[in-house]
Amino acid sequence: MDIAEALDAIGEDVMAGYSPERAMREFLRRGGRDQAGLDDLARRVAERRRDLLQRHNLDGTLQEVRELLDHALLEERKQLARDAMMDDGDRAFREMQLDNLPPNTAAAVSELSSYDWQSREAREDYEKIKDLLGRELLDQRFAGMKQALENATEADRAAVNEMLGDLNELLEKHQRGEDTDEDFADFMQKHGDFFPENPSNIDELLDSLAQRAAAAQRMLNSMSPEQRQELMELSQQAFGSPQLMEQLARMDANLQALRPGEDWGGSEQMSGEEGLGLGDGTGVFQDLADLDTLAEQLSQSYGGARMDDVDLDALARQLGDEAAVDARTLQRLEQALRDSGYMKRGTDGQYRLSPKAMRQLGKALLRDVAQRMSGRQGQRELQRAGAAGDLSGATREWAFGDTEPWHVPRTMLNGVLRRAGDPTGPRLSIDDVEVQETEARTQAAVALLVDTSFSMAMDGRWVPMKRTALALHTLIRSRFRGDHLQLIGFGRHAEVMEIEQLTALDAMWDKGTNLHHALLLANRHFRKHPNAQPVLLIVTDGEPTSHLEPDGEVYFSYPPHPLTVAYAVRELDNAGRLGAQTTFFRLGEDPGLARFIDQMARRVDGRVVAPELDDLGAAVVGSYLGSRGPSAGGYGGYGDWFGGRGFWVGD
Repeated sequence: MDIAEALDAIGEDVMAGYSPERAMREFLRRGGRDQAGLDDLARRVAERRRDLLQRHNLDGTLQEVRELLDHALLEERKQLARDAMMDDGDRAFREMQLDNLPPNTAAAVSELSSYDWQSREAREDYEKIKDLLGRELLDQRFAGMKQALENATEADRAAVNEMLGDLNELLEKHQRGEDTDEDFADFMQKHGDFFPENPSNIDELLDSLAQRAAAAQRMLNSMSPEQRQELMELSQQAFGSPQLMEQLARMDANLQALRPGEDWGGSEQMSGEEGLGLGDGTGVFQDLADLDTLAEQLSQSYGGARMDDVDLDALARQLGDEAAVDARTLQRLEQALRDSGYMKRGTDGQYRLSPKAMRQLGKALLRDVAQRMSGRQGQRELQRAGAAGDLSGATREWAFGDTEPWHVPRTMLNGVLRRAGDPTGPRLSIDDVEVQETEARTQAAVALLVDTSFSMAMDGRWVPMKRTALALHTLIRSRFRGDHLQLIGFGRHAEVMEIEQLTALDAMWDKGTNLHHALLLANRHFRKHPNAQPVLLIVTDGEPTSHLEPDGEVYFSYPPHPLTVAYAVRELDNAGRLGAQTTFFRLGEDPGLARFIDQMARRVDGRVVAPELDDLGAAVVGSYLGSRGPSAGGYGGYGDWFGGRGFWVGD
């Protein structure tokens, strides 16, 4: 069992909007790389059922009776032709009787019941017909009787009749509620040899008999009216006495009354060439019932369905031991997912992915991201750590972009020393300035803004967006726990989300891209962590089309209203003043969106990345890990993705 593979697949479906319960069902249905799923088993069940229907027909017993009758008539005519001592008138009369037999097999067998056979072989064949019918009728209700009663004696037949009588009395007593355990025990002690399945109580006996009898009735229902009529007429000849049919009809009536829930009215259309006798045909109809039950169990489409519902014994009987092993493996996998802490039931009774499962899924996504990124390893740029760190006591020459405080004594001294060599120079030059170094500030306040508007779902970007968020969340929680991550989804309005909420978020079909609201929440996050480096990551596929009004109401307009754009720009400028390192991840090829995003990024000296969907996770994680250096080229550069925070993907 590959639980990791199952968890990856379940996580994908959860991010696509499935509930964890449904996602687990989908994985069990599809199976894994080396594991057959429920769909494959159900397909094999359907093929087995189709094969039974297309291979067989229901004319087996009637055909066998016809063959025995034809052979008996042939042997009788031979005997009449070679018997020289027979009176010619008697011979002619007998030949006339044979020539004028009805074409209907049952009628011919009935008419010959009083015929005085001259051929020993012919008489034996005719007696075989009566014996065959009796054994077939019993085999319909009691599997194996046809073979067990072959060449049976009169004592054997009497024992069968006695068993049927006692059985009917027991069933009728049970139907009235008057039977006892002793009655069942006495019956089994006397007639147990007829029931090799060895039922332990009367209910098990009833279930076994009723299933077989219902299958026999369905077989009868599936015959043509002509076949059914002919068989009923032939049945009266069983064992040369109508007593057997009377007992069997009585038993069928008792079983229908005691087990009305069995399928007594069904039928099938069989079109094959292989004829089925009554006993074998009943077995096939039982197989068809087993296959129908297995198909329902394997579909898992009913309320409260569990893999434990699948009857492994029936599956092994119908498809072989390998299929039963596959189903057993799926049962164990389902149980492992439920019991190993990967899924937990919420207060509403529904299953959800547990934090343990989220971590496992996040690690898998990180491994995928790592494969997409370069193997170069580095450290995040710490030289420009910012003024919030404690002073280290050291100084260095000022460089463009430094925000650290000046070291005034060192700066003035540099000016004096320079003027000593060049008295005509300026009193203070930019080259004289030294800044005070601070301790490296390695914490970051990260705001990941993900577009949740309807276009993200419509254009197939929903799942990649969630995978990206989960990968970044896992990386920060497992490797950089000092950083502060906030996930913000923005559609018609924006909302701070926990990772579990975002990964389980259904596709949003509301129109609107409220970047203004999302930036408001991001800036609030940055202000809560003044000692951390702000990192702003924005994943979007559209221009802002909604904003928050002063009264808190959402305003929507498409094409974008100038005020909506202005509000978004104002909050982006606020993020820039807070020192946020900003990266836009533009999805889609819209030229208007590209121009807008480029202009927004320039305002805050940010970057624009336009990754393919498969590379979105690597792009976002790489931007978080990397430093914002000139190698990126300002826009669309990937140059610094692969520097950053060192060995961040582990086991």
